[in-house]
This record gives sequence, C-alpha cells and structure tokens, in this order.
Amino acid sequence: MRPQNHFELMARYNQWMNEKLYQVCADIPDEERKKDLGAYFKSIHATLNHLLYGDKAWMGRFIKKPFQVKVIGQELYEDFGELHVERIVTDQEILDWSQVLSPEWLESQFEYTSNVDGKTRILPTWILVTHMFNHQTHHRGQVTTLIKQLGHEPGITDLPWLPEFEAKM
Repeated sequence: MRPQNHFELMARYNQWMNEKLYQVCADIPDEERKKDLGAYFKSIHATLNHLLYGDKAWMGRFIKKPFQVKVIGQELYEDFGELHVERIVTDQEILDWSQVLSPEWLESQFEYTSNVDGKTRILPTWILVTHMFNHQTHHRGQVTTLIKQLGHEPGITDLPWLPEFEAKM
C-alpha cells in the first residue's frame, strides 16, 4: 500500500521504529534503561519519555488539544509498561491524523509558542509537521546508540525495511 503523502509514510515509519525499539528495550532491565549514559536526556527511558513528550506537544498544537506539561525533560511515565502503552496509542493517533492532512492546511501559516524558549513563531504548517517527524528520528537515533552501548541490537532502522515494503521483495 502506497501512503497518500510523505507525512503518512513518516507516521508509518515512526510507528514501526517505535515498536521495534520498545521490543528491544523491554529486554533491558529497568535500572539499565534508566541509567545515565551521558546522552542529552541521560538515559534510554528519559529519551523515550522526551520523544513521547515532543509528539504529544506537537500533536496537541496541530489538533487544537494542547498537551499541558510545563518542563521539557519532565518524566511523563516512570513505569516502562505505561510509557509503552501511551506510545502505542500516540503512534496510532499520529498515523490516523497523517492520513487526513489537507494540502491547504499544510500550506497555511501556523502560530505556536515554543516550549523551549517561550517565543511565539509563525511558520508554514508543513515545516512544523516536518520538524515533528525529524525530531522523532533524531532522538530515536540517540536511543539506538544507547541500546547498542548496552550490548543490545536494535536491528535495521532504514526506511526501505518497513514491513510493507519488505513484503514486495
């Protein structure tokens, strides 16, 4: 099945990669997952929390249901199982949303206030949607590095290995 747009493809990739990483992380003991490994958000668990935070913050803006968390880096879920469940729900919401994006909305101007510096910005919506998916990929790259440092294998993370493309090989 060919996604209708680039953002749907990125949402499918996001969902697939998150599930792959969470499966690997489920085999890592909690204390190792939460250990400070020197990453920007210190641990695997904290980086996974930040990924969810970013997605919920952006999606809240996009669908006009603001996500209220005051501090970037705040732990949303201490329990890995709860974090995983919320990740699954959020990824499905992102995928469903991506399938109904209109070119008109993507081309429109979008005003938001940054949770990073508190400044209000106005940019084309498609740039901010692109940023959300880029942010995911950036931090998942950090998680895969941390997983490897602990001796675990995240597997192939390249877009052409999405299961829907593999079936056609």
